[in-house]
Amino acid sequence: MKSLLILCLVIAAVWARPETYDTRYDDFDAETLVENVRLLKAYGHCFLGTGPCTPEGSDFKKTIPDALRTGCGKCTAKQRHLIRVVVQGFRSKTPDLWQQLVKKEDPNGQYKEIFTRFLNGSD
Repeated sequence: MKSLLILCLVIAAVWARPETYDTRYDDFDAETLVENVRLLKAYGHCFLGTGPCTPEGSDFKKTIPDALRTGCGKCTAKQRHLIRVVVQGFRSKTPDLWQQLVKKEDPNGQYKEIFTRFLNGSD
């Protein structure tokens, strides 16, 4: 009986755990990326589909639409920080590229409010 209770608790804990994005890139050096405008542009072109992607860039590209639509609802605290750093880098260092990314991912502006709230958040 005790083992059945433990098994139920483990299943409940796993089931109740919120789904998050893969954490393998949580140590990605976003600050270095943002400081290197050439590299930042390369990632931007990857995200737009107009340039080659690194393995990390390909994985990020797959996550962007969902993160945009949910206001990073599945992001860990570290991932929220990294995304805010990269977005700020795109906005300040490559504003034209940033506008292309916005137009590609949210052409009608339907996610602008939720994503802006996420970007302005402190968590």
